Amino acid sequence: MPIVQAGMVWCSGWRLAAAVSNAGGLGLIGSGSMYPAVLQEHIQKCKAATDKSFGVNVPLLYPDIDAIMKIIIAEGIKIVFTSAGNPAAWTAHLKDKGIIVVHVVSSLKFALKAQQAGVDAVVAEGFEAGGHNGREETTSLVLIPLIKEKLTIPLIAAGGIASGRAMLAAEVLGADGVQVGSRFAVAAESSAHDNFKEKVLQSAEGDTVLTLKQLTPVRLIKNQFYDSVNQAEMKGASKDELIKLLGKRRSRIGIFEGNLEEGELEIGQVAATLNKIQPAAVILREIWDEYNSLKKALCHGVS
Repeated sequence: MPIVQAGMVWCSGWRLAAAVSNAGGLGLIGSGSMYPAVLQEHIQKCKAATDKSFGVNVPLLYPDIDAIMKIIIAEGIKIVFTSAGNPAAWTAHLKDKGIIVVHVVSSLKFALKAQQAGVDAVVAEGFEAGGHNGREETTSLVLIPLIKEKLTIPLIAAGGIASGRAMLAAEVLGADGVQVGSRFAVAAESSAHDNFKEKVLQSAEGDTVLTLKQLTPVRLIKNQFYDSVNQAEMKGASKDELIKLLGKRRSRIGIFEGNLEEGELEIGQVAATLNKIQPAAVILREIWDEYNSLKKALCHGVS
């Protein structure tokens, strides 16, 4: 049962990706927060830090998508996770270059479109997940079996998975692997600011909310920025007004620079269960050991 580290903006640099891959998982560099030249630097540093496989997560709505894809191909990357866009735009081109393509979806409709586009696997991301999410608000418990029943390609579960117990539950629901985001976002090797990590560890149940549904839904920790968005939406703000309020660099300000009031603090609901910063290798080992222990206990109980 493979464990994939999510490609999270401002968290998933080369240090985190290399650490996860070195520990036996699949590390992903999150290109969504990188200019093309920065991505190339991270790929090269990751190659120097690990001889294991790693991949790149690419939001397809990225403005420099052509340059990003050229770098990925030129650097010999063999695994690409795409998200936030139409997988048909790049899947065939990447596969022609011998690259494995996985697409992130939040609904059955888009899972089927991704399969039709020729992807090798899909990540089914439930409502619990942090960052950008689906408008349908379908939880992982419902989404995973719903998609599994209709797909003929492998399914990776995401959203609310930060433990071996959750990993085992995802497998029972039909997942062939899991993608872990929030717990790795607060790993020692995560490039997120310490202020952000501490804020995540202090968060409790109900401290995150899915907002900005008129634009691109995103799950955030409640703060001053969220309050401004919430008040604007309650007053019936237009899309243009919300775009102006959002401005630029909000996620960088919050996650990377550590401004806990004016920035977007993107994290999943499972943050309420997190209470410490750990090296990625320790996180991976704890998840894997708990998964195996519980699986053996269940099998023993059945027999």
